[in-house]
Amino acid sequence: MSDAKYLWTPAPVTSLPVRGSDARFPVKRIFCVGRNYHAHAIEMSRPVDKASSKPFYFLKDPSTLVPSGMTVPYPAGTANYQYEMELVVAIGAEGFRVTESDAGRLIYGYCAGLDMTRRDLQLVARDQGRPWDLGKNFENSTVCGAIVPQGDLGVLKTGAISLQVNGEQKQSADLSQLIWDIPELLADLSHYYHLQPGDLIFTGTPEGVGPVKPGDRLTGHVEKVGDIALTIGTAE
Repeated sequence: MSDAKYLWTPAPVTSLPVRGSDARFPVKRIFCVGRNYHAHAIEMSRPVDKASSKPFYFLKDPSTLVPSGMTVPYPAGTANYQYEMELVVAIGAEGFRVTESDAGRLIYGYCAGLDMTRRDLQLVARDQGRPWDLGKNFENSTVCGAIVPQGDLGVLKTGAISLQVNGEQKQSADLSQLIWDIPELLADLSHYYHLQPGDLIFTGTPEGVGPVKPGDRLTGHVEKVGDIALTIGTAE
C-alpha cells in the first residue's frame, strides 16, 4: 500500500548489475545445490551416487548478497572461513514442474558466484543432523558478479570454472563435470518450488575448497560468463 507506515525504513531491493544494461536484476531467493561435483563430494567425505541420489538444496537470504569487488570482514564465530566458487543461474520466468527439455526457457542469464562458508560450523551441524544456517546463511556470505543475459549462450553445458587465492590456483574444473546439469537441477527444483523471476541458483562448487584469512584476495572466473573478486578484511 502506498500510504503504509512502517516502524523503520524497509530495506532496499537487493539487486545485481546486468552486463550491457542500465537495468538491474532484482533478487528474490537464493537456492544453493550441495555436493554437485564428484571430486568435491569426495573431499567432503560424502561421495554421491547419482543412480540412487537426488540433488539437495539449502537457501541463503538475499540480505547476505554482496557484489563482486567488495572487501568483507572475516566473520564472527568461525576459525575456518572457506570459499566455494560456483556458476550461478539467474531465473527470469516462472516455472513449476517443468521438464528438462523446457527448463532453458526459465533462464535469464548467468553470473560467477562465491558461496562463502563458516566450514567449522557447517560440519558440526552436518554431523549432528542439524540445519546448516550458521555455516552458510550469514552476512556477506554470498558474492555475485554481474549477470550475463543468456542470449546466444543457451543452456551452458561446458566451460572452465576456476578460483585463485592471492594469485595461486585453488579450484579448476569444467561445467561438464556437474553431477546434475542445469536442466536437471531446474526440473528437479521446480517440483518443490514455483520458480520465479529473480531467483538465483548456485549450482555447486568443484574440489579444492579451502580456508582464507584476513588480507587474502580471491579472484574467480567462469568461461563465457565472467569474473568475480573478493577481499577478506579484518575479523569482526
